[in-house]
Amino acid sequence: MPGTGRTDAVIVDAVRSPMGRGRAGGMLSTVHPVDLLAQVLVALLERTGVDPGAVDDILVGCVGQSGEQSANPGRMAWLAAGLPEHVPAVTIERKCGSGQQALDFAAQGVVAGAYDIAIAAGVESMSRVPMGSARGDADPYGAGVTARYAPGLLPQGISAELVAHDRKLSRAALDEYAARSHALAAHAAASGAFARETVPIRTAKGVVTADETIRPGTTTARLAGLPPVFADSAHTARFPALDWKITAGNASQLADGAAAMLVMSARRAAALGLRPRARVVASAVCGDDPLLMLTAPVPATRLVLRHAGLVRADIAAFEVNEAFASVPLAWQLEFGVPDDRLNPRGGAIALGHPLGASGIRLATTLIAHLEDIGGRYGMQTMCEAGGMANAMILENLGAT
Repeated sequence: MPGTGRTDAVIVDAVRSPMGRGRAGGMLSTVHPVDLLAQVLVALLERTGVDPGAVDDILVGCVGQSGEQSANPGRMAWLAAGLPEHVPAVTIERKCGSGQQALDFAAQGVVAGAYDIAIAAGVESMSRVPMGSARGDADPYGAGVTARYAPGLLPQGISAELVAHDRKLSRAALDEYAARSHALAAHAAASGAFARETVPIRTAKGVVTADETIRPGTTTARLAGLPPVFADSAHTARFPALDWKITAGNASQLADGAAAMLVMSARRAAALGLRPRARVVASAVCGDDPLLMLTAPVPATRLVLRHAGLVRADIAAFEVNEAFASVPLAWQLEFGVPDDRLNPRGGAIALGHPLGASGIRLATTLIAHLEDIGGRYGMQTMCEAGGMANAMILENLGAT
């Protein structure tokens, strides 16, 4: 805590691109992921006025490290932006938590004294580097994992179905939650709540300034007409009791996007005359059942609250990544958090889930929301393939 003599890691500023639909014809699909991240990095540095040559490291989350994202995209983005060659970069992959892990490592480096100034970022162009393309046709599990979890681990969509079944979440509840996500995100966009976190991106078709993914007017009736997408014959035979509920409408959208934040020691920020927006209070990472896969945000939440010495009631807002509607709903059943404190500006169902960038996007949105409501503490958590989760608590330094 401030005043204890420890080195605090603070976030000076945080920005993100608009979210583009992650498919051919999406508004960011003409932009190479390196160039997308480069524009976000330049915007961050311009807003803060920090000398780019003083940055110690660039830590970038990216899941699909193949094709255009295969050559350490943070390093390439830094060079593409014309920034100093002596500043290094590293790519981090912890599935959907890659961007949040980048922030974890940046903050830990500052606290440890390894960094004075770091940039934590994330990028994913799902239109240009499709999800799963790094794997191809290869078996990533091997004989040991397959034998331990025979007849084998599951796709995330099947795990989302199992979570919904185990927690007795109805199709109507999933669709209602998805409609809520779009409504909250649409309201935030219309009210200008996303304006200060979003930076314009130049594309071959013009400048993009707003999220493409939000669908205002989404209703539960429209969502109810969508078919389940994971009920193939192999999985229906393995899980005959499942009442299949996961659709394209109550799952996160594939998206293109990038986000970045400037992290430094509180002492360095003071020396530079900068006023940080947030402080990293605590972080945690843990594993859980890899078959259910998406339940680890529950133990990760307990762990990060314990690390911070806080309780649920201390947290003004929670961001629980909306990989599927069953994830935040199952988490909410466990903790009893009121609706108005859970994903208050919508989530990945409405905004999209550019895998490696989502952890930074969540933190960027969370900080802005805390500032707008005068809340002190916010928490975010990300479920991850393989049955893992990151969690982090941030403090709004403008709160009184």
